[in-house]
Amino acid sequence: MFRIAIQSKGRLYDDSMNLLSEAGIKVGPAKRTLLVEASNYPLEVLFLRDDDIPQSVALGVADAGIVGENELTERREKVSVEAHLGFSRCRLSLAIPKTAGYCGVDWFNGKKIATSYPNILRHYLDDHHVKADIHVITGSVEISPGIGLADAIFDIVSSGSTLVSNNLREAEVVMKSEALLIAHEQLPEEKRQVLEELKFRFEAVRSAQDKKYVMMNAPRDKVSAITAVLPGIKSPTVIPLADDGWCSIHTVLDEKRFWEIIGKLRELGAQGILVTPIEKMIL
Repeated sequence: MFRIAIQSKGRLYDDSMNLLSEAGIKVGPAKRTLLVEASNYPLEVLFLRDDDIPQSVALGVADAGIVGENELTERREKVSVEAHLGFSRCRLSLAIPKTAGYCGVDWFNGKKIATSYPNILRHYLDDHHVKADIHVITGSVEISPGIGLADAIFDIVSSGSTLVSNNLREAEVVMKSEALLIAHEQLPEEKRQVLEELKFRFEAVRSAQDKKYVMMNAPRDKVSAITAVLPGIKSPTVIPLADDGWCSIHTVLDEKRFWEIIGKLRELGAQGILVTPIEKMIL
């Protein structure tokens, strides 16, 4: 049985379980259970704290894991990074009181910095020749300056609202992070095959994100002009219609450029434009 470690709660838990579901793997909720078996796939999910996942995979307790890049970088365990998953994005930043005057990284010389990521912070400070006192905290790091425990913090930032509510502001972004699929470095062949199938399914789910399937009718004499502005995967599909003067054109568009391209299509004479979401996309 292939075992994958997933964070037991929080946003990474939600995103990871959604990914498994979208990949067609049925796993029940944790409900205080450490190990849950999938009902339709040779896989079991081991629910752990996020900071325990890298070591569990490195030691072979789990064959693979979904973990934040920040945790893997901090723990420095020897594992194989199999895929960047594109969700649970955040950044690790140095933050200071709003009222503090800041003119560069040298500001942190001689300061006390509270963090749950001492290894990443120490490496960054050494690279910038900054001498600071690192105070390791496992709880609510952001309250440290407010209670006089530290001059600054080094912590995860997503929206930044937590910093604002604690009268802090970002001074330096040290690293950006997203969810990673990691694996034990020496998987046996049968487990490697399961992992490769997982990666294939995950990539199919990722490829469909922020994509739209677009169908439209277009005058036959405008097909070349229309296809020239369509950034399809390879090339648009063109299907003749009963009316000899018209064709149906099908393609996939990235949502970021959707309205820009739709406007151009209308100008070129496209009509009856139908847009549908994509669940999976196999490239």
